[in-house]
Amino acid sequence: MTMTNRHKGAGEPPSEDPDVEMIRAVLAGDLEAYRVLVERYERRIYHVVYGMVRSQEDARDLAQDCFVKAFQNLHRFRLESKFYTWLCRIAINLSIDHRRKMKHRNHAAFDDERGASDGAQVVRLSSRRDNPSENVSRKQLYGRIMEAVDQLPDDQRQVLILRELEDMPYKEIADILDIPEGTVMSRLYYARRRLQDVLSDLRPS
Repeated sequence: MTMTNRHKGAGEPPSEDPDVEMIRAVLAGDLEAYRVLVERYERRIYHVVYGMVRSQEDARDLAQDCFVKAFQNLHRFRLESKFYTWLCRIAINLSIDHRRKMKHRNHAAFDDERGASDGAQVVRLSSRRDNPSENVSRKQLYGRIMEAVDQLPDDQRQVLILRELEDMPYKEIADILDIPEGTVMSRLYYARRRLQDVLSDLRPS
């Protein structure tokens, strides 16, 4: 996958796209306009990256790298595509490269204390604090789920995060990963099935 978007035609993007005006302003030299784009998407990009790398510190660094790389390559961005789609593609690629570099190292321990609030909430858990033992159970369940996500191949992990965390439609996931929609659905099916197998002991008897 390359940093440039696939050419989808010569048409201009819809005028209601809130990013187009900002992008044109940045290209004209207005750096404050890029700050607006960063603030608009920084949390979503962080969550996507965290879901891939499972480290808060690494996710913060990679999310920052994503915005720097996007800024450096903004002149290559084709305005007929969504900026967030392009940005998310950069984030995914950076995350994959990082995971490859880290494969020879031991995985960092899961941060139970902060993971449920800051991490990629593939399964959205409530945050009630009136029952300490129940909160511990939720954190343990969340940890088990994310351990299972860690076991997924990168291609399945990507579609699971983009679908379950970002709630993206299949077409947008296909655009980000540069694959057919059918492939997105197939990978998502196998990712969910694999999670069910790994977590089968959590099912009520």
